[in-house]
Amino acid sequence: MSTNRPFGDRRTFLQGLAATGVLIPAMAYGQENPGPQRNQSSFRARHWQDFYPSLGKGVLLADVTSRAVHFWSGDESVHFVFPCAIPMTDELTRRGQTEIVRKVANPPWTPTPSMRVKDPTLPQRVEGGAPENPLGKFGLYLGWPAYLVHGTHDTRKIGRRSSSGCYGLYNEHVEKLYAVAEIGTQVTVF
Repeated sequence: MSTNRPFGDRRTFLQGLAATGVLIPAMAYGQENPGPQRNQSSFRARHWQDFYPSLGKGVLLADVTSRAVHFWSGDESVHFVFPCAIPMTDELTRRGQTEIVRKVANPPWTPTPSMRVKDPTLPQRVEGGAPENPLGKFGLYLGWPAYLVHGTHDTRKIGRRSSSGCYGLYNEHVEKLYAVAEIGTQVTVF
């Protein structure tokens, strides 16, 4: 059945306009009241009180869905929200509560056994500060073995499922976090 329309059907026409960057207001679709416009991102503002009864030495929330790290200092004078890299798969994502147990400038990197199974060419260890070290300039070690919040030199990873379990930040962001986060800071990954 031929429609004899120069642009084909409405969907094809609208897709063509969208591909060229033309924006069509909601009213053009025949909606009398389009309602509030919704942000399609998965980012959600979080607050430490939703997870802990008190700040203690501070709170760090790693929001896997929003791909963001939220931090409050113990006196609530510092509040950061940073985009982060998250684990590649749900199997690599450890969720729950822990704390920061160690802080290291120029942390060395030792691939985990499971990483070495996937890629036997990985080095046994990369010293801190080396350009090929994926942990960047600073590392905040969590109470779970091999899980960190750390910097990264590969900024393409930020905002993506790209880590083997850690939460990677831009180096300038982890430097700010490292300066104020204390050992004993409460951490929730959700």
